[in-house]
Parts: sequence; structure tokens; C-alpha cells
Amino acid sequence: MGIYILKRVGAAILTMLLIITITFFLMNAIPGSPFLTEKSTPQMIELANQKYGLDKPLIIQLKNYIVSYLKGDLGTSLKMQEGTSVNDILFHQGKFQLSIKLGVAALVLAIAVGIPLGCIAAYRRGTWIDGLLRVVTTVGVAIPTFVLATTLLILLAVKLGWLSTISGSLEDAKSYVMPVISLSFYYMCYIAKLMRTSMLDAINQDYIRTARAKGVKTKWIVLKHALRNSLIPVITYLGPVTAGIITGSFVVESTFAIPGLGKYFVQSVLNRDYPIIMATTAVLSAMVIGMNLVVDIAYKIVDPRISLSAKED
Repeated sequence: MGIYILKRVGAAILTMLLIITITFFLMNAIPGSPFLTEKSTPQMIELANQKYGLDKPLIIQLKNYIVSYLKGDLGTSLKMQEGTSVNDILFHQGKFQLSIKLGVAALVLAIAVGIPLGCIAAYRRGTWIDGLLRVVTTVGVAIPTFVLATTLLILLAVKLGWLSTISGSLEDAKSYVMPVISLSFYYMCYIAKLMRTSMLDAINQDYIRTARAKGVKTKWIVLKHALRNSLIPVITYLGPVTAGIITGSFVVESTFAIPGLGKYFVQSVLNRDYPIIMATTAVLSAMVIGMNLVVDIAYKIVDPRISLSAKED
């Protein structure tokens, strides 16, 4: 177990270095300069490049980025908040915290609703309940997030006036309603479909038939036996989804005017603010890789039959 975790951590570190390297070279492959404006002159651009070390060879710049990251320094903003530490922008100004709050709420809703819906659809397979849930989840997977967000905004805020059109900093419960539903609906429906398929497969296994033959009640068969094994595909999906739902919410954040990390990342790309682009990419990648590591370990907890030995890895 310990060797397995060490190998996974080593692979995660190498993956992070690879992502940072690819992002760095792709970012610098785009022609132009973050300091290029209508009023800038070649001399001004050259001085700015010297100030922030952008006049050095790319390999030296990459080395400086990596060394700084290892020290916990994400650099300094070049344009959006010139001279301000990226650490302060992302973590002390509340942008990352807002995305975390929104993402965690959406993730909890997706899991809390998606898994029971999948179980109900499998348990009631072939009935009108199963048919209705399949239609709803299929529509939920197909509809784009921005369409749902806009629809909720027009219906609940503009037409009915129940909620505010701007969620802002998510200071009260009402401000969570539309962003959380918009962000979680796709994942909720996908988890429900995944859970239904997995549950149907588990219900048809021999050990379920044996439990029924012994007179075990259906609800206990579903909850104690089928559910546990059915969760494995869902857990696999939850790894990258947890990171993606927390950090990939820039459409929702833009629609409801939430100044979170996703919206700021898009703005940094448009403004060619290299340190912010690199820092946000590193943060998002670390979350995805970290969650995948957690999923690998969770396999053993959910299903003891899965081996995590170094020999079988």
C-alpha cells in the first residue's frame, strides 16, 4: 500500500511538471506581448520584459517558474493587477474561495441527488418512473450549461423576480440557488445514468440472486450489497469531476457575475497575463491529479477485492 502510494505520488509530480512545461511553451508560442498596447513603444516593451524577466531564454524562464512554485511563490501579475502577487490575487482576494464554495455546493447536490435517482431508476426499471428519469437525465446531459444558466436567470430572476440576477460573492442562501443548479445539473444527470447502469449490472449478479434466495428483503439487497459495488464507476467519475466542477465554472461565474477563479482565468488568458495563466493552470492541474490519487485509494475502501500492491500495478 505504501509503495503504491509513493509511486502514484511520484507519477503525479511528473505529470504536474509535464503540464507546466507544455502550458509554458504553448503560452509563449502565441505571437505578441502582454505589454503591447496602442501607446506602448518598443523601448517600453523591452524595459517591461527586463523588469519581469521575460527577456531571458525560455528554458531559463521555465526553470524560474518551477523553482518559484516549489517555494510557494506563484509570481507577480503583469497586467491585470500589475505588481500584485498572484498568491494574493488567487487566494487572499477570495477568488479561489468563491470557486471552492460554489463547486463544493454543486458537487454535494450532484452526488446527493444523482446517486438516489440512479438507484430508483434501476430498482423501478421498466416502469414509468424509470422512463421519466431516463428522459430527464438524457436532457440534462445534452443541454449546455450556459443554456440552463440563462434559462434560470430569465425565469427565476427576470420573469418571476424570486432571485437576484447577480449572485455576486455568494453571501446568502438565495445567491447559491441558480449557480449551483446550473453547475451541478449536468453532473447530477450523468451520475444518475451511470449509477442506473452500474446498479442494473450489480442486481443481475449471482450474489444478489443468492441473497434473494435466502429471503433478504429487496431494500437491504439494494442498499447493502448492490449499492456498494455499483459505486465503483461513480467513484471513478467523481475523481476528475470534483476538480472540474470546482474550477471549471467560468461560464456560470460569468453568467451570474461571480468573481471566482474560473472567470479570472479566462480574463488572464485574454490579457496574456503569463504568471496568472501558469498559476491557475498549476492549481487546476494539482486538483485534478490529487483527486485521481484519492480515487485510486478509495477503490480499496469500497471494494477490498481490488489490489493496490506494487506488483500488480
